[in-house]
Amino acid sequence: MIINFTAKSLVLTKVASSTLKFMNIFGIGIDVVEIDRIEESIEKFGDKFLDRIFTQSEREYCDSQKRPHVNYAARFAVKEAVAKSFGTGIGKHLSFLDMEILREPSGEPKVVFFGAGEKFAKDNKIVSVKISLTHAKLYAAANAIAMSAAE
Repeated sequence: MIINFTAKSLVLTKVASSTLKFMNIFGIGIDVVEIDRIEESIEKFGDKFLDRIFTQSEREYCDSQKRPHVNYAARFAVKEAVAKSFGTGIGKHLSFLDMEILREPSGEPKVVFFGAGEKFAKDNKIVSVKISLTHAKLYAAANAIAMSAAE
């Protein structure tokens, strides 16, 4: 159950079967990537590009897919969207490798933070980041909503 009170930027989320918790929307982000651009970067720079952007788990997942470059593009887009939801972009407070995009057994994507990303989330009381990603023939897109603990 999610109820959005946009005037106060509060979200009521069902945490457990009988527990409800209010959270603030810290920020939202969206990104669209040309799949060919990511494919060209992989072809031109190889491991140098991949190691700078993706964790080993992300690489293993993408490389196991029929069209790896499409999955890499979607993960690139979601990392950019998450950085925008933090209001920082990729840089001092969050690098590409400070986050990892994984899949729940259900297939739902999730983001896990490390290093500076984990510190930024903790310092700003960000308790959850919901992500969604998609891809088509030419583009991959993603959005992210960062939620912080209500005060």
